[in-house]
Amino acid sequence: MIIGFNQKTYSQQQKQIQSDTIQYVYCEIVGTGKLMSNKVTIEIDFGEFKSIWTDNRLKDPATGKRKVFNGMIDAVNYMGNMGWEFVQAYVVSINTGTGYQNVYHYLLKKSKVLIDIEDKIAESKQ
Repeated sequence: MIIGFNQKTYSQQQKQIQSDTIQYVYCEIVGTGKLMSNKVTIEIDFGEFKSIWTDNRLKDPATGKRKVFNGMIDAVNYMGNMGWEFVQAYVVSINTGTGYQNVYHYLLKKSKVLIDIEDKIAESKQ
């Protein structure tokens, strides 16, 4: 019985070490309130270069069309289904001159290991 206890403790320590070495990539969902509406315009920032000459909007993998969300939680749920984890959310109010506009920021993370696996699967399908 004492031997089993020592093995369990070692296993927990090993899992802790492995979780401490996991690398993450981050993205930010930014929702800007539309004027005179309760809807928001949603952009997802992966930190990549954005050119005014190319369409960098998120596309639905099944249809190839621009992904449209009903709201911030719809976007968070979509990203959660894609393997992203919620980290933090905050709101910034911006003075537009005619009033204040809320800008919603949701920070998400994804394990780099998952991204590497997804890339290898995508390469094998090509």
